[in-house]
Amino acid sequence: MKWTLIVLSRPQRRRLLRAARKTRDAALRTRCMIVFHTAAGKSQKSVAAELGCSVATVKRTRTRWRDFGEAGLIDRREDNGAAKADESYAAELLQVLQGTPRDHGRRRPTWTQERMIKVMCERGHEKISATTLGRLLRKLRIRRGMPKPVVGCPWGKRAKNRRIALIHRLIESLPPDEAAVWEDEIDIHLNPKIGPDWMLPGTQRRIMTPGQNVKRHVAGAMDATTDRLTWVRGDRKHSGLFIQLLKRLLREYAGKKMIHVILDNFKIHSSKQAQAWLAESGQRLRLHFLPPYCPDDNRIERSVWRELHANVTRNHACTGIDQLMAEVEYHLKQRNRVAQKQWLRSA
Repeated sequence: MKWTLIVLSRPQRRRLLRAARKTRDAALRTRCMIVFHTAAGKSQKSVAAELGCSVATVKRTRTRWRDFGEAGLIDRREDNGAAKADESYAAELLQVLQGTPRDHGRRRPTWTQERMIKVMCERGHEKISATTLGRLLRKLRIRRGMPKPVVGCPWGKRAKNRRIALIHRLIESLPPDEAAVWEDEIDIHLNPKIGPDWMLPGTQRRIMTPGQNVKRHVAGAMDATTDRLTWVRGDRKHSGLFIQLLKRLLREYAGKKMIHVILDNFKIHSSKQAQAWLAESGQRLRLHFLPPYCPDDNRIERSVWRELHANVTRNHACTGIDQLMAEVEYHLKQRNRVAQKQWLRSA
């Protein structure tokens, strides 16, 4: 049948535009606009190009409008029966993905969409397509990411929580003439850390590496109140680097009667050299050790080092360690300027 031009009355035109503006269904919005542009006399190809859809979609929508009118724009998939990937399916999928395929009798340690579908079928659900599963995963905000390696804390849960709570109470009740800082060290490698990045279709970004790695080390202390960072750098990560940072803290906080240093159990923090220096010159310093293997409880890890890797060391193109350390210094100074502005704004 030869197609005739769509003619819209003024009420129909208003209803189409209102539906296109208010609906959250992108497909329905597209169908409304196909009818609207067709009524304006545009061809199938021009409508498809303007709306970013296929010519077949334009033709199918025109046919449905001709046969059913406004009712033809409604999605007819509700006639397909009950959805397979319903709320109960989604709830059990979330439960399944808390574990690994090995928890369900598989040898493979990581999930694939095919494996998810098979495990869900074994648990009594109907088989769904990979496309439907993909939509469900996006809806549930389930992502495919990089796992994080961790080491279990040897302390009991109660003892660990008690130590963390004690440190937080110390910070919250800090007198005006005392200061508290979160302390840690970071290794800076000339060989770049490789991480995700946006790339053009069909390409893979190449990161040049120097081959022979060179390392530098930064010891930092972040103020628990203002987030301002104090740091020193060195060629080796030893007790001397830690003592150098403590000396810097004594100068930076010259007006404070006591400086509380919250730190991990790395050996340079409790070495004989560090203990001897603290006994002789560190009367204004008090060390508070975190539970072992709990880096996430040290705020400097999350607030400073993670951002340093994301903004400087990941996928970097520096050809020399001096150039890389200059970028590190710039980032840390810029971070202090931002922290200072935020502190003044909130004070």
